[in-house]
Amino acid sequence: MPQVMVVARNFMDMVAALPASKLDMLYDSAFICEAVLRSLPPLAKKYALQMLYVLAPVTSAAMEEWVLDEYAAKHRVAIDKLLQLRVFVEVRDRRKEVSYKMNQKFQGNMQKYLVDGGSLPREPIPLSVTGRLPASADLEAYALDQWECFLLQLINSSQVEKGTSFSSSMMKTFQRGLLSSRDGEAPKLTENGFQFLLMETNAQLWYIMREYISSAEERGVDPTELISFLLELSFHKLGAAYSLNTLTDVQRIAIRDLAELGLVKLQQGRKDSWFIPTQLATNLSASLSDSSSNKEGFVVVETNFRMYAYSTSKLHCEILRLFSRVEYQLPNLIVGAINKESIYGAFENGITAEQIISFLKQNAHPRVADKIPTVPENVTDQAVGN
Repeated sequence: MPQVMVVARNFMDMVAALPASKLDMLYDSAFICEAVLRSLPPLAKKYALQMLYVLAPVTSAAMEEWVLDEYAAKHRVAIDKLLQLRVFVEVRDRRKEVSYKMNQKFQGNMQKYLVDGGSLPREPIPLSVTGRLPASADLEAYALDQWECFLLQLINSSQVEKGTSFSSSMMKTFQRGLLSSRDGEAPKLTENGFQFLLMETNAQLWYIMREYISSAEERGVDPTELISFLLELSFHKLGAAYSLNTLTDVQRIAIRDLAELGLVKLQQGRKDSWFIPTQLATNLSASLSDSSSNKEGFVVVETNFRMYAYSTSKLHCEILRLFSRVEYQLPNLIVGAINKESIYGAFENGITAEQIISFLKQNAHPRVADKIPTVPENVTDQAVGN
């Protein structure tokens, strides 16, 4: 089974996979500690807070008494997550009895945070220096345009607007596992690539960031430093301006790569240069469920398999072509149909019926989104039946 859905998780999976020494280095940053605490399941978060001012190890048996017997499975999951992230460290006494102690760096940083309060990773540049900054709506539109340009290039580079520039080296990194090419042939979407295009925006973002971090060493960059910066970036204020001069060399390279994807907007003043985080960047430390998109849907599917998409987006049109026959496109309306040929074509490219149905439900137009079912049963039955 393709792995694209498996790897599209948040950074905490990558944090947990780091060697103990690297993970302890990350916990030198209060922002990393806070990001990890945010990411924990509710019960694990409760345990972390309970242990915050406990200096002596607590036995495993004593912790098991913190929950009722029927919650033993959730207790085990919580403890395992805390151990994976080295928030808890396992210790054994002479009788080999297992106890848990909080990571000292994590504990110290979180105690300081609770006492002194949080602070920004760096101070924003005052408006007296930057002048007028983009309005939130303009910044959101910029991020969306950049992200759509990237996805359009993934589908077909000829559809990216002229003037949009993606560095070839970074496109290779971003597209890893999503495109394949043979000598003398144009790159083509892989099975993972087709599935990737049907995913939610935040899931797509996690996938791309994971590939970006995984390939860091090939670019001579320490993955730990990159993870630290990306998580720190999520604590910056949405729409505020931050000086590029406050960044290290590694961070400056990363910020320009992220600007290509729409995570930040770069601006040049008379004397200073700065970056402005978009919503994509400020969502980086949240879990997929916490940061799931609340965007308004645009697709209506009727019982006769006709499909109407109320959108001006080229990207939406190209994604719909993956599993339907697009008949014509008006300035703000895409009209098409789902038939056997289009469904079989999608299946041949590795897209499943469940993914198609999920996409249609998640992107349902408001006038049908509250209906039960959102997608007509005969359409879902036909897709699954094929």
